[in-house]
Amino acid sequence: MKIGFLYAGQGAQHVGMGKDLYEAYPEFREVFDNVKLDFDVKECCFDGPIEKLGQTRYTQPCMVAFAVGVTKILAAKGIVPEIAAGLSLGEYSALYAAGVFEEQQVIDLVAYRGKSMEEAVTGRDTGMIAVMNLDRETIKACCKQAEEEFADSEFHIAEVANYNTPVQVTVSGDTPVITRAGELMMEKGARRIVPVAVSGPFHTSLMKPAGDKLAERFKTEHFGEMKFPVLFNATGKELAADKTIPQMLETQVQSSVYFEDSIKYMIEQGVDTFIEVGPGKTLSGFVKKIDRSFATYSVEDIDSLNVLLEALGK
Repeated sequence: MKIGFLYAGQGAQHVGMGKDLYEAYPEFREVFDNVKLDFDVKECCFDGPIEKLGQTRYTQPCMVAFAVGVTKILAAKGIVPEIAAGLSLGEYSALYAAGVFEEQQVIDLVAYRGKSMEEAVTGRDTGMIAVMNLDRETIKACCKQAEEEFADSEFHIAEVANYNTPVQVTVSGDTPVITRAGELMMEKGARRIVPVAVSGPFHTSLMKPAGDKLAERFKTEHFGEMKFPVLFNATGKELAADKTIPQMLETQVQSSVYFEDSIKYMIEQGVDTFIEVGPGKTLSGFVKKIDRSFATYSVEDIDSLNVLLEALGK
């Protein structure tokens, strides 16, 4: 058995997440009790309201605190990955698991990241759409055509945000432009175009101001050595010899996420058991869209944790 961890990104959050784990596991409780931010992470996760929990500046540290807590529970049970990846925000959780970041450090970093991402597009009308069953090159061509049609406008961005599975790609940018791109994609044979509820045009060039702020912040941060490989969103692969982790994280916030490629790379490396650190089961679903033969588990509460522990004989 070769285990790979997949860490969920923003969008999977829900009120009450982690409450039963907090009550049952001291490893999880310690994480939440020790977080030092300008808001109460425990209250935000357990009690909401969802309107607050869904705001990027709150979502990101809450999700990573959850991921850190679950990672510590699993480690205490002897469950550690041989390779890991995280969707967008989840990349930071994967890096924590690999030993690159300390516990409070990673939560502080994503709190800063969340605020920077919110501030990058304040007041701008942006959105995201999911494109079903259309190839990558056609999607990119439709985005380019839509951008050309809006070239004289101040708002003219439509870019691929996420390559999630062979049949699902997300596009983000200025709302009128991505709407037009979606129309073009339907004309080219897309099965469906579905609006995605997000609070910003993540993983597009509109996030460059956030990338610039992160680059400055990283100059003062310590990055530890990885204990196992983490796959980076911007490439879907391990860290290249000519790149650094700060460079990859700066790039990540403003470029496409190659998550489908990451899953396929893990499979090529012999991973046969995927453990999603939630909340949610989105990433397990991505694995199944690529190859249904692999074992997938998600850990988001006591029940799902017990299913995993029983399956692994822990």
